Amino acid sequence: MKSFEYGDREVGTTEVFASVANMVIGFGVLTLPRTTVKLTGSIDGWMSIFIGGMGAILFTWMVSKLISRFPKQNLYEIAGKVIGKPLAVFFTLLFAVYMLTFVSYETRGVASISRIYLFDRTPIEVICLVFLLVLVYAVAGPSVALFRLNIVFLPIVILLLVVLILMNISFFDMRNLKPLFITDWRDIVFASKESLFSFFGFETLLFYNTVINRPKKIVKASLLGMLVPFAMYLLVFFFTIGVFGPEVTASALYPTAELAKQVEVPGGFFERFESIFFSVWVLTLFSTAAMAFDVTIQALEAVFKKAKRITLAIWLSPIVFLIVMQPQNLIEIQRFGEWISYAGIGLGMLLPTILLLLSLLRGVKGRA
Repeated sequence: MKSFEYGDREVGTTEVFASVANMVIGFGVLTLPRTTVKLTGSIDGWMSIFIGGMGAILFTWMVSKLISRFPKQNLYEIAGKVIGKPLAVFFTLLFAVYMLTFVSYETRGVASISRIYLFDRTPIEVICLVFLLVLVYAVAGPSVALFRLNIVFLPIVILLLVVLILMNISFFDMRNLKPLFITDWRDIVFASKESLFSFFGFETLLFYNTVINRPKKIVKASLLGMLVPFAMYLLVFFFTIGVFGPEVTASALYPTAELAKQVEVPGGFFERFESIFFSVWVLTLFSTAAMAFDVTIQALEAVFKKAKRITLAIWLSPIVFLIVMQPQNLIEIQRFGEWISYAGIGLGMLLPTILLLLSLLRGVKGRA
């Protein structure tokens, strides 16, 4: 008898597609137009986003190809078979630290934008603490529940962005997109590195592979999921430049949020659309942070077999809070995010690629 689709602790390709898309769509949508146009100075920044997105799609293929070769196994088990247990322990613990800092960055990002647009009188420490407590509650349950939650959140986020863009069509000016192809190729390549940083998140599949029930279809679902943020980033970039122009976009802290402030709803039914925008956007930031926290716990559980999930969550939460409070200003927050991104290149891109190549050369495979 076929089991009920959501009655077990396994997920299919739909969940993989939604989770990859929702994990990548996060804080980067709010800041990518600014960081890209600062380096390129014109609409030519779309080429940097395109290059960064294609690089992310390539490494998503690498990660999904690796985990499809080792069904129902996580990074610790895969690395143990390919490079040996000692190195597997080392890289798994490094991955746990990377994901923990990722959680801290997302938490600080949520607190920063919430302080500006939603809770202007609430201390940032209180916002971080409340958000962190919600994350602890979220990861206390089974991992598969968080994975499936993305099916609910992703359509809401996509619909919100579509509404945002449609309501800004009247402000769009084609003259802001000119001149074209004036940026030096070296600036475009350098800006593509910043664009690549906004596409991190697909590496969580290295641990969620244990709950995926169709390993042969992981590659296709993952790539389709990555195409969603790829298209969104390009669309948001074009509309931000088209509405504000390169100079204003480069000087705005969160250009996408400024698009929301531009919205005028007839009849005055919504006086502050940006508040609605961020209220909904917190959903995807919560999903991203919760999955990263969950992967941190999964990585530690893989190494420390006797550790309990709720115990790890409780002990890790003060560490996350201390890390969150370290950056004192916007510049330090940006530098903190850049360090995390460099770690992501090593652990989320290069490590899976090396493991895939070594497994192919040595003929190592997981159980069918």
